[in-house]
Amino acid sequence: MTALKALMVDVDGVLIRPRPGGWAAEMEADLGLSSQALQEHFFRPHWNDVVLGRAGLHERLGPVLAAHAPHLTSQALAAYWFEKDAQLDEALLAELAHLRASGVQLHLATIQEHERAAWLWNALGFRDRFDAMHYAADMGCKKSDPAFYRMVEARTGFKPHELALLDDTAANVETARAAGWGGFVWDGSRRLADVLG
Repeated sequence: MTALKALMVDVDGVLIRPRPGGWAAEMEADLGLSSQALQEHFFRPHWNDVVLGRAGLHERLGPVLAAHAPHLTSQALAAYWFEKDAQLDEALLAELAHLRASGVQLHLATIQEHERAAWLWNALGFRDRFDAMHYAADMGCKKSDPAFYRMVEARTGFKPHELALLDDTAANVETARAAGWGGFVWDGSRRLADVLG
């Protein structure tokens, strides 16, 4: 991919490896809140608004916890969530650093709400490894939406053929390709150089 100027890299499932059972697997034992209750009362009714930037995480999570886990604050739960969901793929990050050193820009392209996006960028240190971050709550759309790719092009000034997406979701890769980008499905089984060809 000699024309590649910037690689857009997914976070969850690519840079961050999934934990067995998910980040909330031990949450009930650790915090006294079941993952089922969190799914039913927070994620199902509120997550789409939060992740698309139409509502704040704490604005929606706080009242849910007040009703179903009053011993927990939304800040405490978010801190637990973010820390548990941060198992980095250091081998991939090393390969990406090598690619960046060769002159290819690295950007994050991810489905995040504002709080975790800021945590990933600052506390987890992605700001030191990547050139920019493009995320759902900031853009008002997901990677399944062709508008996401047009917005990234407008933000970066790169042409579609100069961009590629590395993602663990095949549908996102197909949407990127339909937008004229390169697209690569990441499953962690091969080296980055082999995936990019």
